Amino acid sequence: MYSRVVRSAAVMSATVLRGDGAVSTDWLEHAIAADTIVITAAVFDAFQAVTCSPLDAYLRCMDRKKAVLLLSGGLDSTTVLALVKAENYAVHALSFSYGQRHAGEIAAARKIAERYGVVQHVVAEIDLRVFGGSALTSNIDVPKDRPIDSAGDIPVTYVPARNTIFLSFALAFAEVVGAHDIFIGVNALDYSGYPDCRPDFIAAFEKMARLATRADSNPADGQEQISIRTPLINMSKKEIIELGLRLGVDYAITTSCYDPGSGGESCGHCDACQLRLRGFEEAGASDPALYAAAGQPFR
Repeated sequence: MYSRVVRSAAVMSATVLRGDGAVSTDWLEHAIAADTIVITAAVFDAFQAVTCSPLDAYLRCMDRKKAVLLLSGGLDSTTVLALVKAENYAVHALSFSYGQRHAGEIAAARKIAERYGVVQHVVAEIDLRVFGGSALTSNIDVPKDRPIDSAGDIPVTYVPARNTIFLSFALAFAEVVGAHDIFIGVNALDYSGYPDCRPDFIAAFEKMARLATRADSNPADGQEQISIRTPLINMSKKEIIELGLRLGVDYAITTSCYDPGSGGESCGHCDACQLRLRGFEEAGASDPALYAAAGQPFR
């Protein structure tokens, strides 16, 4: 099925006419599977008509930079997604089902990807339980109520080499889709002390990526190189939440807990919950996520 797309150089909004006759004023990426897409703008200083498939209309007619974004379903990666969308990137999201005990984050990631209308959302299935070594991938208790500002103390929730693995997948994905920017929501201030969240690690991986990929190993003059983008790395959790709220992030659909209950409710006591709760408190906002304490939900 093909569609006629009318494009303005000053497109600010989109009206989407679907095959069933229903009309939406949502963004174009929410309708790439529609039978007919017509883009209009308040001011037409120039326009161009092309005939192409709905997906091609999105990828070719909307001249936007591509990005690969690691999407966990958590607070940080969702804030990064909102920021990247605000910068008008065409986002290819990548999530991982890696045998984690908090598998509910995959459902959250799917919901978030749909909410933000990413171009593509891939859930890669890998099983890090074959190695274990973490409370998230083996039968080790998740620590509760530990001091979250313990300097130099790497907790058992650290998954060995996880971000190295995730970024390697993202690098391959970026090469395939032609993206030069890879976004990851790592943070080196309010975090659990994981070594693969530090600026030195990110810089080293970026250097490796530029040696390991086809285009970057012999770049042409003026050609963009792979960049590992970490917009939250030097922000406190309070600052991240304040940024997300300004961007209109619905944090109710995110999940952070390492040890959620059977109904998906957060424990309120693991490192991730403590950091999240403290961040909302310092930001003067209420966390919309559902928590459970003594069998009762609380905010």
